[in-house]
Amino acid sequence: MIKKWLSVFRRYGFLLSQLVKRDFKTKYRRSVLGVLWSLLNPMLVMLVQYIVFSTIFRFDLENYAVYLLSGIVVFNYMSDATSQAMNSIVQNAMLINKVYVPKYIYPFSRVLSSGVNFLFSLAALYIMILASGLSLTLNHFFLLYAIICLFVFICGLSMFLSAIMVFFRDTQFLYSVALTIWMYLTPIFYPVTILPDNVLFILKFNPLYHIIKFIRSIILDNMIPPYYTWLYCAGFAAIAFVIGAMVFKKTQSKFILYL
Repeated sequence: MIKKWLSVFRRYGFLLSQLVKRDFKTKYRRSVLGVLWSLLNPMLVMLVQYIVFSTIFRFDLENYAVYLLSGIVVFNYMSDATSQAMNSIVQNAMLINKVYVPKYIYPFSRVLSSGVNFLFSLAALYIMILASGLSLTLNHFFLLYAIICLFVFICGLSMFLSAIMVFFRDTQFLYSVALTIWMYLTPIFYPVTILPDNVLFILKFNPLYHIIKFIRSIILDNMIPPYYTWLYCAGFAAIAFVIGAMVFKKTQSKFILYL
């Protein structure tokens, strides 16, 4: 299956690159600052939340700015990529009806275009890391593992949502509500220690919690995460990808009837 996918991406690589460029240019069309917003947006959100949660709620966490931004960067990538990918089939209906292209190219292109923004956001995170005086060690190379798991998880969720969206257009509204709930159930701006035991149990089933925890262990504590965190990250990524690919493959032949 992997060989088949790789051959498809080689064959349609040019189209994929054009879709990514189109999505990226569309996002910043007529914007004065353009791509700089990819750097500024997470920094500005972090600044607002830093002021709110460090002064009003008085979360006394060392290097709170980095703690906050590391969570924002991960969640924003997941939120933006899946929201964009969810509409990818519907918005490309005319192209799908006229030209044969493997349909999963469309949600995948949205994940990649959002991934470009994610890379700029990572640059903003590392600017904050250096400004906070945290050390950069070889352990940071292990962040690539968390990023790959995040990417695979997002691809799976994107395929699932884009397939469901074709048949049930209210998905976009329900998903926006789900994202809000998901954000508050993920320790992005608050410490895990304030949560009661029953909520801590729920966190174990939150994929983003484990990915963010993995990243923070390396950035803030300069520690390689324990083995079970590695397994959680890979496990959730694999489950999401398999379910997403299965749903997409089973339903894609019916897309044309609903577009």
